[in-house]
Amino acid sequence: MLQTRNGKRTGAAMVKIAVDMLAQGMIDDKTALARIDANKLDELLHPIFDTDALKSTTVLAQGLPASPGAATGQIVFFADEAMKYEKSLLVRIETSPEDLEGMNIAQGILTARGGMTSHAAVVARGMGKCCVSGAGSIKIDYKARTMTMSGKTFSEGDWISLNGSTGEVYEGKVQTMNPGVTGDFGKVMEIADHFTRMNVRTNADTPHDARVAREFGAQGIGLCRTEHMFFEGERIKAMREMILSSDTKGREKALTKLLPYQRADFEGIFEAMEGFGVTVRLLDPPLHEFVPHQQATQKELANEMGISIDMVKNKIADLEEFNPMLGHRGCRLGITYPEITAMQARAIIEAALNLKVKGIDARPEIMVPLVGTVAELKNQADIIRSTAEKVFAEKGMRIDYLLGTMIEIPRAALTADHIATEADFFSFGTNDLTQMTLGYSRDDAGKFLPDYLSKGILKQDPFQVIDQNGVGQLIEMGVTRGRSVKPDLKVGICGEHGGEPSSIEFCDKLGLNYVSCSPFRVPIARVAAAQANIKHRK
Repeated sequence: MLQTRNGKRTGAAMVKIAVDMLAQGMIDDKTALARIDANKLDELLHPIFDTDALKSTTVLAQGLPASPGAATGQIVFFADEAMKYEKSLLVRIETSPEDLEGMNIAQGILTARGGMTSHAAVVARGMGKCCVSGAGSIKIDYKARTMTMSGKTFSEGDWISLNGSTGEVYEGKVQTMNPGVTGDFGKVMEIADHFTRMNVRTNADTPHDARVAREFGAQGIGLCRTEHMFFEGERIKAMREMILSSDTKGREKALTKLLPYQRADFEGIFEAMEGFGVTVRLLDPPLHEFVPHQQATQKELANEMGISIDMVKNKIADLEEFNPMLGHRGCRLGITYPEITAMQARAIIEAALNLKVKGIDARPEIMVPLVGTVAELKNQADIIRSTAEKVFAEKGMRIDYLLGTMIEIPRAALTADHIATEADFFSFGTNDLTQMTLGYSRDDAGKFLPDYLSKGILKQDPFQVIDQNGVGQLIEMGVTRGRSVKPDLKVGICGEHGGEPSSIEFCDKLGLNYVSCSPFRVPIARVAAAQANIKHRK
């Protein structure tokens, strides 16, 4: 024998070979599971390009593989025009929460800026939608409605194709194929569940996403981002009214309009995940993300509120920050405007009680974001607990709920033993914890991270794989110190690392209770969690 090489095989072939050899008695369950490359399971969950069709395509640009899958469609540059074509691809310099509806309609998303945890990347993964982010070589001209790649100019309506698994952008239409999930896939999941210690939850903001994740085997929701619920129809109007109000009374009036929307959303999500914990993160982003930045929309808002457009513009200017990621957001909003926390807590508790009346087992877990000191958490916890008691008295019944925090600021990990005195659970938000620990903006790091990786300065993108020597030490410290005060403290992670196999292995080693990831990565996480448990507990 002169030479051997690993055989190249698709994800479907990998699963079939392992299951067939198991059925024939050639290998046991553990060996079959060990032969599964968890990352390759992505091929069984998303559309892929026809291999022959790819041979004749031209690669126009290279970005980051932000969300796997294949998509082909006609270019649109504005989210509210995504429905213009039967199959559209949304092309943006970067996306914002205002683009959610268009992102949902489009076949795929391409951005010139942003890393693996940018808004476009995180939202697309949650939707199970193809996305290429941080394609820095493309130039977009919104006014002319054109984009330039590899010296070629493309106009709105032109066809391009995206490979979210490789980050490549192709010219023209490329034929796609639907994934082939067979009974063998289910067998692999069954074996994984047998060996898993850690639970796998999902990051989901809608009942639909929750149902998809549950079908993939998710055991609860580790992150429900409430800010994504504020952008539809009348909701955004009420949200903007709240932001522009000059006093507490005005804000409370606007929040009263938002309450039924929030409550209905939570009812749908709790019902979809019946019997499992649902971690609801209170409002996190800065308020400037919710205000209109186009003059026509500002004028419309001014007319609706009966105020001058100058007042609207002045308020928007007041909300602008030099560094909003480190600015007035997270628990800081709730401390400044306690009525926001009170409204959200009421919506969560009322939703759970309404479902209890129907015989549905809702298990809310209320999470306070961006805590750095125990005093911040106590301030918000007091509001949440007092609001819950008011609702219990009004309804004449109670439900159990947990109250915890997201550990995403280094100081929170360092003082976890203090913070644990006010928390029932910790959830490590590894996206922000990574950028705050390394000092890399997760939205701008795409400009230099490729150089860092190619020159060996970094071995892996820290936004894709947990930096175990740096960020990992803070996670370990947070777990150890938190459980030194509360040995039964529930701990998990809800950053994008929750769906990456080596990061999952690290979490299992630390004894976390669960990892949480986007719905379409749940099967990957289930296999990776089982493999980690086998490795650590031989």
